[in-house]
Amino acid sequence: MAAARQTLFRSLARCALSQPRTCIRFQTTATKASNELIKEQREKCFAELGIQPYPRYAAPAPEYPLVNHAHMHSRWGKSLDSGAKLTDAKLTIQGRLVSKREASKKLFFFDVEQDGQTVQVVASQVRYDGDSAQFRAVNRALMVGDIVRFSGFVGKTNTGEISVFATHLSELLAPCVRPIPLRSGLSDMEKRFRNRHLDLLVNPKAKRVLKMRAQALQYIRRFLDSREFLEAETPVLSPSVGGASARPFITKAMAFDETMLYMRVAPELYLKQLVIGGLDRVYEIGKQFRNEGIDADHNPEFTTCEFYMAFAALEDLMQMTEDLLRGMAETLTGSASVSLPGDGADSTPINFGPLFRRIDVMQELRKHIPELPHTLNEGSLNELQSILAGRDIPVAYPHTVPRLLDRLIGYYIEPQCVQPTFLYGHPAIMSPLAKCADSEQTVSARFELFVNGKELVNAYEELNDPNQQRVKFQAQAMERDQGDDEVPLPDSAFCDALEAGLPPTAGWGMGVDRVIALLSGVTHLRETIAFPIMRPLAK
Repeated sequence: MAAARQTLFRSLARCALSQPRTCIRFQTTATKASNELIKEQREKCFAELGIQPYPRYAAPAPEYPLVNHAHMHSRWGKSLDSGAKLTDAKLTIQGRLVSKREASKKLFFFDVEQDGQTVQVVASQVRYDGDSAQFRAVNRALMVGDIVRFSGFVGKTNTGEISVFATHLSELLAPCVRPIPLRSGLSDMEKRFRNRHLDLLVNPKAKRVLKMRAQALQYIRRFLDSREFLEAETPVLSPSVGGASARPFITKAMAFDETMLYMRVAPELYLKQLVIGGLDRVYEIGKQFRNEGIDADHNPEFTTCEFYMAFAALEDLMQMTEDLLRGMAETLTGSASVSLPGDGADSTPINFGPLFRRIDVMQELRKHIPELPHTLNEGSLNELQSILAGRDIPVAYPHTVPRLLDRLIGYYIEPQCVQPTFLYGHPAIMSPLAKCADSEQTVSARFELFVNGKELVNAYEELNDPNQQRVKFQAQAMERDQGDDEVPLPDSAFCDALEAGLPPTAGWGMGVDRVIALLSGVTHLRETIAFPIMRPLAK
């Protein structure tokens, strides 16, 4: 026994070289060489102590049932007096070790975190019946970042902290052999998103945003399911692309003799075919892929919710939009009023409570541009170019009528839309998949919802006349000939499907990432995505 103890003490001395005995929290970042040294020292320590660092998981003993941290705080956090001990309240907790304090060779304090909640563990040799040398060696071998488990009873320290008073030897479930920078922090954006696991461990807000994302998706599904919508899945890969003007990602299918396939930019055409097939209310929450730039409001891979509702009109969609966003804000944040990130005390929050403001696009544009043509079609290009040039409003090429009109709306109207605002009455040429709201076929039955100057929702009454749809597709083809390669090619198969009869249908699409960014108070879409795309590192 004496020889065994001496071996343990020698191992303990080696392990102690890798960490101080005083209060230790998550370690700072280290060089690659030091990382390898820590790993080597710890593996040697585990071998000498006979610790299996990566054991198979087994449930704790029945007399020490597993309790999560939240339950422990809610059940005993307020009911126990300082210094009280419930020796009959036996339990086991597990999680990540985030702090370790060695008060003496016979007393250790650990803080264990699990799902955002922290519980203190008091490991005293007085309460341990086993070998004292083993007690010290195993507890000293544990490092901050390790995944651990402790069994004991509930109590409070004399300072009033709810704790587990360990009666069994500490268990290592998985070691951390690479330092985690909690003390130094992790704020550099490149480092955060290239090491998302560290970001989530170090920055609590990053974890809160992803949890809010999950809650938002659950809320959307409940909202639509309660209104008898059916969730559907449509192809991500397809031999054609449509439903939106965007440059697609392209790949090849080996199974089809390297046939070219496109990653979808929108699920619209497939969802409308489901309505033709007799599914009157359908929706899809899923990823879209657009081969475009990356900025605070755009990401090549993003999530949308689209739904299609037979026998409905634009006013129905406006009401549903207000109900959905108002309810989501209240459910996720506790209020229909949402503060903008970086707001001062005197700033006005976004308020989803009142009826949303409405702006007629053409009426508002004519307030700023009295000479704007009353009829806007393919022949209006030169006039619009002159209007933009005369007002020194820059616009990227290629120049097409829809692009120039969109630029004017973005310049004069969108900045007004801080509070939730419906923009409606768009020129028909801007909406090739929408019905017209007037007998002259010049105004589309469409609206966009803007909040804080950003588009969140696009919706319209769906064009269900196959002949008109073919005409509008051909007009889009002319825009493509003018150099706009984001315009999709005409989809004759979709037009053929329309000939089977699409009921009067209202369609709606929302950018989920933008809504989550607004509600969670972050300024960049990548904060709302678990693993946002990053530029590849140079080799």
